[in-house]
Amino acid sequence: MNKTQVKIYFSLFGDDFPIDDVTEKLEVTPTDTYKKGDLIQNRSTFIRKETSWDLGTGYQFSLDVNDQLKQIIGMLQNKSSVINEIKEAYSLECKFFIVIKIENGNTPALYLDKDIIKFASSIDAEIDVDLYANPYNDFGE
Repeated sequence: MNKTQVKIYFSLFGDDFPIDDVTEKLEVTPTDTYKKGDLIQNRSTFIRKETSWDLGTGYQFSLDVNDQLKQIIGMLQNKSSVINEIKEAYSLECKFFIVIKIENGNTPALYLDKDIIKFASSIDAEIDVDLYANPYNDFGE
């Protein structure tokens, strides 16, 4: 039986910047990076339009997105001033991506507690939610 999965990642992105410098300043190893001009995997003719430093959870079985958000924010919580310095130095933006794969109609709790909102606000981050609802049969109706 397939279960609902949630993936969260935080992204610092912009035109072009030294990824290794961001890693060094944050003292956190990213889970993914790419440079402007890189080929997009599985799309041989498409290239990246920006450079990105990402920190994510990967897909996890979950019915509460806060569980995954807290994993990522826990690694960045005390680094808001460093994130803001990096953003200013390289003219970057930042965003939290919440990606949900819904299976069998099992939707996770999707709310943001005040600590998450406060941290996102402190670094001027946007929050992007992507929902993928896979088809299922509801035999209850």
